[in-house]
This record gives sequence, structure tokens and C-alpha cells, in this order.
Amino acid sequence: MEFKQLDIKSEGSWIKRKLWSAHGKKTLIYIGLGAVAGVLYFYFTEGKELSEITFGEIAKSMFFGGFLGYFITNSPCSRNKC
Repeated sequence: MEFKQLDIKSEGSWIKRKLWSAHGKKTLIYIGLGAVAGVLYFYFTEGKELSEITFGEIAKSMFFGGFLGYFITNSPCSRNKC
């Protein structure tokens, strides 16, 4: 009887496995693109000068755009489960 040797590797932390997977990288890219798109949409639709825009308004737009980017990559239909 012949046995093969089993190589056991350390998997690393849960965060590293999730963030550096192919799906994790895609999610981070879409969150960043969504945040940038949210700020650009806010800037072009509000018609305000850059000096008049507060950080709170920009942060709200970035959060909303980032959420849309997250939703695009993690919704059930994007993962063929609908």
C-alpha cells in the first residue's frame, strides 16, 4: 500500500482570505469606483462651487456610491442565485 504525503499549509487570517480572493478584490474595486461616481454625481448635479461643499455632503455621496458598488458585486443576482 502506498500513501501520498499530505501537505497542510497555513491558511492565514479570515480577513486576508476574504479580501485577497478574486471576489474580494473585485468588491473593493467596485466600492472605490462607486464612491468616486457618487462624488462626481453630487458635484455635477448640485451646481455648487468646490469651496461651498462640506465634507459631510461628500462623505454621504461617497458612502451611497460605495454601497451601490458593494451591492452590484454581492447581490444575489450578481452571483447567479436569483
